[in-house]
Amino acid sequence: MQEQEPLAVSIEDAVRASGLCRTKVYEDINAGRLRARKAGRRTLILVADLNTWLKNLPTIQPKGSSAGIRGRPLAKPSTANK
Repeated sequence: MQEQEPLAVSIEDAVRASGLCRTKVYEDINAGRLRARKAGRRTLILVADLNTWLKNLPTIQPKGSSAGIRGRPLAKPSTANK
């Protein structure tokens, strides 16, 4: 029998799945950008809501086609030993 994907995850599982910190997840829940639900004392996030939230995070707009980390140009290949 195949294992079924979960419909909802805990905060810790959402943090693990997203790669973001716990503080960011809670900030976005409190700001209304990420929907969470309560089941007794547990806070759950629907997987669909987590995916939507991640898709709606801002994208990085490169400053140029050769931009590297922090907008710095990528190193040019060395021409030594030619």
